[in-house]
Amino acid sequence: MSAIVAASPARPTLVRAVCVREWREALGNKLLVGMTLLPPVVILATGVLAVGAAAINPPSERDVQALYAAAPAAAGLDPKEAVQGFIATYFLILFMLIPTVVPLTMAIYSVIGEKSARTLEPLLATPVGVGDLLFAKSLASTVPSVLVTWLAYAIYLTSVIALGSHAAQNAVTAPRWILAIVVMVPLLTLLSVNLGILISTRVNDVRVAQQIGGLVVVPVVALGIAQVTGRVVLDNGAFLQMSAFLIVVDVAVFWLAKVAFQRENILVRWR
Repeated sequence: MSAIVAASPARPTLVRAVCVREWREALGNKLLVGMTLLPPVVILATGVLAVGAAAINPPSERDVQALYAAAPAAAGLDPKEAVQGFIATYFLILFMLIPTVVPLTMAIYSVIGEKSARTLEPLLATPVGVGDLLFAKSLASTVPSVLVTWLAYAIYLTSVIALGSHAAQNAVTAPRWILAIVVMVPLLTLLSVNLGILISTRVNDVRVAQQIGGLVVVPVVALGIAQVTGRVVLDNGAFLQMSAFLIVVDVAVFWLAKVAFQRENILVRWR
């Protein structure tokens, strides 16, 4: 007597299927696509134009004195070099904001948006585990955001090397900033995504979820401003420590989201 056992799909297959589904629905949402592409495009275009303008127009004495006062580390550099280096570094901070803003919207829409569109119920009825489901949703929001940020940075890097001064080139190619873009951008993206999913399990309104999740931007901006003005100097070791800290936080937030996302009760609570 033989028994026929229905084998459930392997975990990678389930995760891939959910990711493909998320990307297909995201591409069909023109507003979401626009909100994903607009921040990187605006930051990239503004940064290139600012560095190019600083390379053509010499800074005024007033601007130079204001720069030296705001960034003591730039004192002693050639004024034109210092201004371009400051501008190039400032926009690197804005690039670090992309992974905290763009994926947050995608993650929130992947939960609250699906609930509003009545497409979450069929997904929760599938045999996908909560951990696998949230991992797939997190991955689906993280991958496009990281790739967009890396592409924008690559274009910005090439443009600054072609247009900027030696100080500007040194700023965008500094090992600590390359480490931040390559390592910390994915970690910040995961943090933003998991926070978005966690918040989405507790609130019903997309705007409220975005306002709460937007708080993750504050420490990034504060740390970036302190770094670019020279008030706080972050070397490669400090960036590595921050990366290790972000890994721990990412794991903790994902675990909290998994605990909060109770598939048996979430639909009843949101009705």
